[in-house]
Amino acid sequence: MKTVNVRDDDPTLSALLRDLDAGEEVVLARDGLPVARLVRLPRPMSRKGLYGFAKDQVTVPDSFFDPLPEEELRAWEDGPIFPGGDK
Repeated sequence: MKTVNVRDDDPTLSALLRDLDAGEEVVLARDGLPVARLVRLPRPMSRKGLYGFAKDQVTVPDSFFDPLPEEELRAWEDGPIFPGGDK
């Protein structure tokens, strides 16, 4: 895929980008025949917004940090992910 940056001093392309930002789709045509359709891509999530997105929505009980019961520990260590544990 080819990526082309648009210069701010290009009034036609800048106007098309403003239309896309406003939620419009743009069809490019040659001699009146549609050739391509431009749509707004979803904005990538910034790293700044990545952390803390579920603040005050998730709680971790104190028991989370308790040692696992022997049976459950054995299931983790000898299960399909780590067969045989560290033996």
